[in-house]
Amino acid sequence: MKKIGLAFAFLGILGSTTMAQKIEFEEYDLPNGLHVILHQDHSAPVVVTSVMYHVGAKDEQPDRTGFAHFFEHLLFEGTENIDRGEWFKIVSSNGGKNNANTSDDRTYYYEVFPSNNLELGLWMESERLMHPVINQIGVDTQNEVVKEEKRLRVDNQPYGNLLKAVKKHMFKNHPYRWTTIGEMEHLDAAKLDEFQAFFKKFYVTTNAVLVVAGDFQTEQAKKWIADYFGAIPKQEAPAKKQFEEAPITQEIHANWEDPNVQLPMMVTAYRTPSMKTKEARALDMISTLLSDGKSSRLYKRLVDTEKKALDVGAFNFSQEDYGTYFIYALPVGETPLTDLSDAFADEIKKLQTELISEREYEKLLNKFENQFVNSNSNVEGVAHSLATYYLLYKDVNLVNNELDLYRSITREEIRDVAKKYLNPNQRLVLEYGPEKN
Repeated sequence: MKKIGLAFAFLGILGSTTMAQKIEFEEYDLPNGLHVILHQDHSAPVVVTSVMYHVGAKDEQPDRTGFAHFFEHLLFEGTENIDRGEWFKIVSSNGGKNNANTSDDRTYYYEVFPSNNLELGLWMESERLMHPVINQIGVDTQNEVVKEEKRLRVDNQPYGNLLKAVKKHMFKNHPYRWTTIGEMEHLDAAKLDEFQAFFKKFYVTTNAVLVVAGDFQTEQAKKWIADYFGAIPKQEAPAKKQFEEAPITQEIHANWEDPNVQLPMMVTAYRTPSMKTKEARALDMISTLLSDGKSSRLYKRLVDTEKKALDVGAFNFSQEDYGTYFIYALPVGETPLTDLSDAFADEIKKLQTELISEREYEKLLNKFENQFVNSNSNVEGVAHSLATYYLLYKDVNLVNNELDLYRSITREEIRDVAKKYLNPNQRLVLEYGPEKN
């Protein structure tokens, strides 16, 4: 789980304006239902093998949170053919690197190897799926690892519980109401057979996508994929439960105390639609307009002109089922937090009643083109995009045409989305501050 800092680094948009290159890919299914996507890129002698599973924190039980993230760690413990503690040694000794990450919606594993080690990468990922060793030693070891991660990245990190503080108010029924890293007492209480059952349910071929991207020969790759993954039995993907949230119709006020902070933070948040919608993309554009860079509206107003905030930001935390739109700021001196939330509302009101200028609109499109190009500027980024667009968006072609969706959003649609989702009666107003004596 990525830590949260004041800058919210994933909001950054880097790079210069370039034209997006068309990404060629091939996709097919193995007889056991595993979906495979291949993307050749011979510009560098490297290859990525990655598998994304459609299992995240939202697939957990309320009294067993943290399971999906726990498996991100547990499945590096070893397999029937890879001794415990040897996974990372094998990767590094063969010139590679590997990692994994988990969200509320999915879990992603990948290796990057010199291209002559493609077979090794495929074998290792097939081992993870087919022959993992899930025993009490591994569970106990990784339980301590996860606890330490939570202490470092959440509990002892300034503003580290911001997502938790917001989620519990945004969602009452949906599993998005808890965090990806979960609660440690839930992991402590879980029995070994619960971990084994979780793996058996969600780590199946029909609930995953395998992506190979980089410098390889297609026919050889297909043969190895069939050799290493073809023998895995087919099992139907688990049915996904659907959770509906009643609309938020009245402003919510809440407080959160954090012993790791000295400055309070004012946060407002709104529930927004699925990341698959055009409206979610319009909200992405609104957040860029409000807070991306020193020329953005909220920064110019609160930091430069009124000097009421040390930092300010806005972002649409998009997810598969719903999203959450955040606006936050740190006050200067004794500035009342209500001054900040009032300014947020005022700037949103302008978006709801006035079309953004043509110049602002062109600037937005340029930034999103830069972001889109940079996200696919190397084979690691392409592999992740291909897996994500297939598994969560159900449209791999978005790897080439999602930018067109952003370009199709008009100034009028930006105004209308702000009017639909960012109203005072739909928001949470959260004062996130120091622990009180």
